[in-house]
Amino acid sequence: MRILLTNDDGIYAEGILALYDSLCAIAEVTIVAPDSERSAVGHGITISDPLRVKEFKRNGKIVGYCSSGTPADCVKLGVNSLVEQKPDAVVSGINAGPNIGVNVLYSGTVSGAMEGALLGIPSMAVSLASWTSNDYSFAAHHTAVLVKQFLEQSLPPSTLLNVNFPPLDEQSYKGEKITFQSRVAWTDTYDQRTDPGNRRYYWLKGEANDTLHEDGSDAKAVQQGYVSITPIHCDMTDWRLYEKLKQK
Repeated sequence: MRILLTNDDGIYAEGILALYDSLCAIAEVTIVAPDSERSAVGHGITISDPLRVKEFKRNGKIVGYCSSGTPADCVKLGVNSLVEQKPDAVVSGINAGPNIGVNVLYSGTVSGAMEGALLGIPSMAVSLASWTSNDYSFAAHHTAVLVKQFLEQSLPPSTLLNVNFPPLDEQSYKGEKITFQSRVAWTDTYDQRTDPGNRRYYWLKGEANDTLHEDGSDAKAVQQGYVSITPIHCDMTDWRLYEKLKQK
């Protein structure tokens, strides 16, 4: 099995390196990831500037490439130019922080996997639902299990699996749940500050609205200590409204 591995936290992030070590036990893995953090860039791709690429080494061995582009750039470039054979799977992560609810629209991690799905490759986005924990050991180990369980099977076209791990170890988590994308949204605020030149700038802050954690949702499952597995597809058509509008 050949896996293309990417993320949005950058190629030096602990999450992707832990995942690389775990996936190497089951597959031939090539990393193609941003050269620095690209969090919340969504599905942006680079069309007006060149993409710079450098070989990435660990312990003196070339294990992949870092790119000046976005996660979607990395997957597109990796599949079309950097790897010799089309990957059997694309895995994106492990992201630091959850990707649930509306976050999936902004997430570079999810978009990396989405690009794989658009290219016809079974794909998975993986996140650790904590902003403070840096223990990726269980999430990395269990992702390899999920890859063999789900990605060795064919997924529907243009569909990916969005996986969120609770910040627990193997003995403490309660299992896995197939979930739907929650309606969790954020209450955004901007902190106004002044730089040394007395010029105003703004820093985005926000708090998740957890009042919409429905049973069966990704947010609820993680909150209860389960690994959340949500199938997401690229077709954003509202088919119910589509049929309704056609009848007018």
